Parts: sequence; C-alpha cells; structure tokens
Amino acid sequence: MEMQNWKRVLLPYNQAVDELKVKFKSIRKEFIALDEYSPIEFVTGRVKKISSILEKAQKKNIPLEEIEEKIEDIAGIRIMCQFVEDIYKVIDIIKARDRKDLVVVEERDYITNTKSSGYRSYHMIIKYPVQTGHGEKWIFAEIQIRTLAMNFWATIEHSLRYKYKQNMPKNIQERLNKAAEAAFLLDQEMAEIREEVLKCQESFQEESNLIGDIFSTIQAMGAKKNKKDMNEIYEIFWTLWEEGDMCKLKEFNESLAHTN
Repeated sequence: MEMQNWKRVLLPYNQAVDELKVKFKSIRKEFIALDEYSPIEFVTGRVKKISSILEKAQKKNIPLEEIEEKIEDIAGIRIMCQFVEDIYKVIDIIKARDRKDLVVVEERDYITNTKSSGYRSYHMIIKYPVQTGHGEKWIFAEIQIRTLAMNFWATIEHSLRYKYKQNMPKNIQERLNKAAEAAFLLDQEMAEIREEVLKCQESFQEESNLIGDIFSTIQAMGAKKNKKDMNEIYEIFWTLWEEGDMCKLKEFNESLAHTN
C-alpha cells in the first residue's frame, strides 16, 4: 500500500481519536464545573503507526485489504482513573452512550482476569461513526480504562517488550511481575483510603470556591470603599486564610455580602 493510500486510510482514525478525546475530556470538565468528583483523571489517545499495523497484520495473518475490518485498535484512547472503582463508573458512562453516538462491540476485563504478564486494564472495543468528505464511515476504536498505577506499570512493560520483542530476559520478567503485584497492592491500598481522599478533595474544592466568592465580593466592594477600608478588609481575609478555619471564612464571606 502506497503512503498516500495509508494517509487516506488513517485519516478517519485520527479524526475519531480527536473526537473521542474531546468527548471524554468534556465529561470530566462537566463533573468539575458542577463541583462533583470526576472518575476521569485524564485522557490520551493515539493512532497506531503504520509499522505497528503491518506487524500486527503479519502476526495475525491478516491481508492488507482486511486490516480495517480485523484490526480493532488502529484508533485508541486511554482513560486514566484514580481508583479501580472509578473504572467501572467510566464503563457505565460509556455503556450509557451505546447506540447513541457509539456502539459497544466487545469488552475485555483484564482487571478481574489479569494477564500472565501482570497486565491489568479494562478494554472496550467500539464502533464509532466519523463524518468524512465521502460520507459517514464507521470504524473500530479501542478504549482502555485503567488506574494511574496500572498505566505506570503498562507503560514500562510496553517499552521493555518493544525492546526485547519475544525474548524478554527471565530476570526482567520476574521483576516486572513483582512490580505488577506492587501496583495491584497500591490500588488496593488506595481503595482502602478512597473515602478519606475524596473528603480531602471535596474540602479543597469547597475552600477554593469559597475563596473565589470572597475575592469576587471584595473586588466588587473596591469601587465603593476607600483604600483604608479595603486594606483592613484584605488584612482580615489574609489572617483568616492563614488560620485555615473554614467556619470563620464562611462567616467573613457572609458579613461581606451584608455590607456590600
């Protein structure tokens, strides 16, 4: 296949990756805008390199004219989560979109069914409609959902496997297996303290919103009060902020609202 033809083949896949990244980043932004916890930490995506497509086609004995029908991960996005529990919330979000703007074709649970290498992640194969200059085209795409710990391990493992191909030294594989176990234990430990972490994040968000409200109120007061009064108000605010007492900050905010 000539390079120009490859560009034509891969163009819809690039478009699909861009659109899917926007969709899931927008979902994250919506959670945050509503002051809710987002199960999505961040989103990345990629289209397989031509060399990787050819290597996979050769390995699976797939003719070049059939790669779009038989290779399901030419387009792929990765959704990272803080906790294992978040992965299943993201899965529910994706399933809620099934038959609307995408179709879920297959699910592969490598969290419950961990690979022998230690790899853990949740994969969903979808079909996604791309609007091209020649009309609508449905293509396969893969969505990988994993925790930060799973992703760290998988990134290292992928680099080593790329280097050694099928000849991974035994000592390296053993250390990878130990690292996979450590990543698993980290996710377990994080699950144990999840509620405490969420409370801290919620408290931080509440404090951030309160500080924003106070500053907005103070700025609005600036046009009405003299410099001396404003300096006193700022002095009170900085003192309360350094104390970190949310109750006092709330009372201060209420008093500003009454005097504004």
